[in-house]
Amino acid sequence: MTQRDQMEYDVVVVGGGPAGLSAAIRLKQLAAEQSKEISVCLLEKGAEIGAQILSGAVIDPIALNELIPDWQQKKAPVSNAVVEDQFLWLTETGNYKIPNLLLPPLMNNHGNYIISLGKLCRWLATEAETLGVDLFPGFNASEILYADDGSVKGVITGDMGIARDGSQKNTFSPGIELIAKYTLFAEGTRGSLTRNLESRFNLRANTEPQKYGLGFKEIWQVDPKVHQQGKVLHTLGWPLTNDTGGGGFIYHLEDNKIALGFVVHLNYQNPYLSPFEEFQRFKTHPAIKPLLENAQRLEYGARTINEGGIQSLPELVFPGGALIGCAAGFVNVPRIKGSHNAMKSGMLAAETIIESLAKEQTQTSLAKYPEKLKKSWIWKDLNAVRNVKPALSAWGNIAGMAYAGIDMWLHSLGINVPWTLKHKKADHETLIPLNQAKPINYPAPDRKVTFDRLSSIYLSKIQHEENQPVHLRLTNEETPITYNLAIYGAPEQRYCPAGVYEIINKDNKNSLQINAANCIHCKACDIKDPTQNITWVPPEGGSGPYYEAM
Repeated sequence: MTQRDQMEYDVVVVGGGPAGLSAAIRLKQLAAEQSKEISVCLLEKGAEIGAQILSGAVIDPIALNELIPDWQQKKAPVSNAVVEDQFLWLTETGNYKIPNLLLPPLMNNHGNYIISLGKLCRWLATEAETLGVDLFPGFNASEILYADDGSVKGVITGDMGIARDGSQKNTFSPGIELIAKYTLFAEGTRGSLTRNLESRFNLRANTEPQKYGLGFKEIWQVDPKVHQQGKVLHTLGWPLTNDTGGGGFIYHLEDNKIALGFVVHLNYQNPYLSPFEEFQRFKTHPAIKPLLENAQRLEYGARTINEGGIQSLPELVFPGGALIGCAAGFVNVPRIKGSHNAMKSGMLAAETIIESLAKEQTQTSLAKYPEKLKKSWIWKDLNAVRNVKPALSAWGNIAGMAYAGIDMWLHSLGINVPWTLKHKKADHETLIPLNQAKPINYPAPDRKVTFDRLSSIYLSKIQHEENQPVHLRLTNEETPITYNLAIYGAPEQRYCPAGVYEIINKDNKNSLQINAANCIHCKACDIKDPTQNITWVPPEGGSGPYYEAM
């Protein structure tokens, strides 16, 4: 049995995104206000804080205002105010502008900011460190520690220096046991430890399936003539068909840069569909392509997004800890915003922990955390849009958006409809057999506006030690061929945005090749695989994409 060092803290936070950082900061703030000492550490699997953060992002500053009221004086990287909102419905060759007056008020971005969420997290990390939080970037949490009574008592960081065959290299360093009174899980979408907690404590017993989207994002340096700093553009429609949800966005950053992105809802049915290729087609539309002429693509990445809303929230607490941020799923789908809710959830969990620690018992339940959440503006934010995603899934983009607009308008007028629509299927259950699907022929990339996967992931600056265990694990080695390939044409080759999965034919025998070093940690495979045969777990700490400003 591996001998491990131990470190003890009052609170361990798993994940260095906006939820985890906000929780750590709030814990230290409240402890200082009460003249108490509280030890907090935060683990981040990326090489540094912010290195694996990817979001649109137009941020509502409501949570930041509460957490650090003087953030402007402290020069937070939040300065590019939204000055123009535009919504387009795209057809194959044209577009229709949706008048802003027709849009529900909650869709208005007045008072919001276009930011790099990665840069904001780096700034929040400096605030946390100043307050005394121990930050451990480059360390993943690979295993949950349980006390004799079954409660969570911390985590183990991943071993370093393990070879692909499982043997110890000469650089081997065992993981550390981090013991805590409370552990907060802020792993983001589809966290591996979160899934373990959901299973062990049956956290999803009384909830509907979580729903997801796969979001792509590129940073482009564009011609100053077409740049309009502070402009926000959202699109619906082409290239997606009516039965496939999603849409595009363009956010004009500072310094003649734009954030260009596209989201495909992962409950799509056609196994021929490639979300990556749909993103490439989006860039060729006459309303989009002129922005990219004489431009340079600087960064590329992809990430899955929680879309289930209130109906899909699991139980948030368990003995010894809680789920915060996108580990739980607080994204507002029509607003395409979740960072403010993630931050607030971390703050509410921190407040509950401080109250529990004040009782000076060995461990008390964090049951007040979900109570606080339901009384907060998070609940109001999500409740107002709870019917949007299921309407899109049930009735398609045109009828679904028409209903969603009416529903959101009623909420804005103080009329809360008395029904809540349901999510009927998990995303991995929605594919139809290949022989029932319409083939999709995607054009070859022009290498000016559209690109292939390999040239794209080069811009993700992936750092993977090749000689380490494959972190994409198959429950059954035969299923990719006998089931996925036979029935759906191996859809993992198409839904993966990084070329991780390939069907190889050697000596007239097909096999699945996993190019794990290509992985950009989007977790689409963990979500969309038809039999849930693929499980994503964190690779060695520090591995994965390195985003500078996503």
